[in-house]
Formats: sequence, C-alpha cells, structure tokens
Amino acid sequence: MGFMELAQSVVYTEQGSRISSVRTWFQWGGTISALFLLLLNRTGRRSHTQTTLLVLYLFTSFPTVLYKILRGQFGRWVAFLAVGANLFFPRTIPASRFILFVITPEWLANGLRDDIVGGFFCLIIGVLLGIAEIRSRYSECTSSYCFGYCLGLAFLFLFTILYLGKEI
Repeated sequence: MGFMELAQSVVYTEQGSRISSVRTWFQWGGTISALFLLLLNRTGRRSHTQTTLLVLYLFTSFPTVLYKILRGQFGRWVAFLAVGANLFFPRTIPASRFILFVITPEWLANGLRDDIVGGFFCLIIGVLLGIAEIRSRYSECTSSYCFGYCLGLAFLFLFTILYLGKEI
C-alpha cells in the first residue's frame, strides 16, 4: 500500500465513520500526555512498569493517521531497525515495546482502538500509573518532577474521562 492509498483511506475513514471530535481530542491529547509522561519517565528514574503501561496507553490512544503509518511498511522497517539496535544496545533501546504496534493482530488492535473497551483499558492504565507514582514518590513529592508527572497524569485522566463520558 503506497502513501497515497494510505492517505485516501484515512480521509475516507474519517469522513465515512464521522469520528467525533471528542475521540480526536482523546487520541491527540492522550497521546501528547502519554508522550510527556514517557519522556519524564525516561529522563527520571526509568521505571520499567510505568514505561510499559504508557506504551500500552499509546497503543490504544494513538491518532488514527499515525497509527496506520506505524502499522504499515514504515512501521515494519522501524521495528526491524529497533530489533537490530537492541542487539547492540539492549539497555538503551527497548525494541519489544515498539514491536507491539507492528505485530499485534488486526482484530485485537481494532477491538481495543474502536470500541468503548479501549477507553476503559486506558482508564485502568491511568489508575495503575497513578498508583505506581504514589508508591514510588510518596516521600519526595515536592520536586518539580513530581509536579510535572502529576500534571501529565491529570491530563491523561481528563482526556480519557471526556472520551468515556461521550461514548457512554
């Protein structure tokens, strides 16, 4: 599938199913919040549990346009290069988290992304992220890192709850 066919299918999909603006806000806002939290996590203390949860959240809430690009030929090449880089730098480049976008079966990916189940999945992930942050940062919650993480987590919850409120 070439780039033009991909672009036409994305435009047709968005016009044909009339994706609501709330879903679009959830996809873009949730993705930006999760990427911000992932950046804070990778520059901070590097919690593997929180990184894995954030990647699962990204898998469910990634914008449709970018998701289709990652599921296509471009994503396969990036996954191949990530696996190759992981052979040489296993601690720096965790390839297994990126491969999730490429190798997940289509029925599971569409089931999580297109149904209300994905919204509840994101809500559960947000709760687990909050619990993990409270457990790890209970004594030192005066730092700017903690404030930024809590702000990002609040936006993550905001976009998820807005999405669930309109879907139910």
